[in-house]
Amino acid sequence: MGSQYKNLKDSDIEFIKAQKLFYLASSSGKEVNLSPKGYDSIRVLDNSTLVFMSYPGSGNRTYTDAKNDGEFTLVFNAFEGKANITRIFCKATLIDAKNEKFVKYSELFGEQESIVRNFFEFHIYAVESSCGESVPKMDYIEDRMSLKKWAVKMDKNQKLEEFKEKYFTPPNLKNL
Repeated sequence: MGSQYKNLKDSDIEFIKAQKLFYLASSSGKEVNLSPKGYDSIRVLDNSTLVFMSYPGSGNRTYTDAKNDGEFTLVFNAFEGKANITRIFCKATLIDAKNEKFVKYSELFGEQESIVRNFFEFHIYAVESSCGESVPKMDYIEDRMSLKKWAVKMDKNQKLEEFKEKYFTPPNLKNL
């Protein structure tokens, strides 16, 4: 049986830390953007705040939805061990390279600042847990490193900043 509450419990925090994959859904209009997220890209700051580290890459709908005061849902589900699904409903604050927290969060993740696009602080207003018994068991093999390698190569060739600027506020998504 599922339940809803206002803040993360200690068991939710431990569950989140153990996951290799989560889903990030956002919307500030009629469409809902849904993306799987990997790497070691999420941190729990406290029982009502998460931080997500975003690498440059394809479109940046999460940024657009945060700028437009959109709604966010993060979903963590167990692929190994005991079945579980944790949904986190929240609002986002964008932390870009001009924000004083950017360096602090880069250090928190141990990531090179220049290859991070931005961070999102997620301010939780509700948490739901449910059984997840229909989610299949699967084995984690490894992270795909191609995105990080691409970002490091672009940075080394001094092309990453131009790319981040171009896709920071994606004009190609404004007319959707």
